[in-house]
Amino acid sequence: MYTPEHFREARPEVLRAFIARHPLGALIAHGPEGLCVELAPMQLSAHAEGEGRLRGHLARANPFWRTLAPGAPVLTLFRGAAHYVSPSWYPAKREHGRVVPTWNYVAVQVRGTIRFFEDARWLATLVEALTDEHEQPRAAPWRVADAPADYVAGMLRAIVGFEIEISAIEGKFKASQNRSDSDRAGVRAGLCEAGVSAADIAELCLDPL
Repeated sequence: MYTPEHFREARPEVLRAFIARHPLGALIAHGPEGLCVELAPMQLSAHAEGEGRLRGHLARANPFWRTLAPGAPVLTLFRGAAHYVSPSWYPAKREHGRVVPTWNYVAVQVRGTIRFFEDARWLATLVEALTDEHEQPRAAPWRVADAPADYVAGMLRAIVGFEIEISAIEGKFKASQNRSDSDRAGVRAGLCEAGVSAADIAELCLDPL
């Protein structure tokens, strides 16, 4: 991912928070038939020795996991807010006209090596952790234990887990940092007028979240 320095985000706490807000990642690998990609919700865990690990699961019937050898290199892309930026939003258009359209967007890429898990206990722990994380904001969170045990056991047999040992993580937060303060204010006003949500504007304008 080409990342000019003024768009680069490398702070670990910011990147971890971003993945927590946008956990559905595009998992990309090179298999025997060429490039392949799968979408999967993932959970990031950090550890002192390195960048951390990403964990998730895929359908057992999905051939993706059978085509990759243990330790195969993978790339995961997490995408956040994105929006077209009109040149008309810039005060610079009225001043000198030397402006062009662009897109603002926020993304994080994670590189690492993958391995897969079929152990029922490992999968149960993963599914419970993912469920608890995403149900937590609800007034009455659903728990895995709410479903019949035999049904859950059958569902676990239908998936395989994966863990990615992270070797590198990098963010590209393209939020008009290369424009003047007045142009950036114009972008914010344009996004508001376009009906973009407050949460997306916060990402596209680098507001604290």
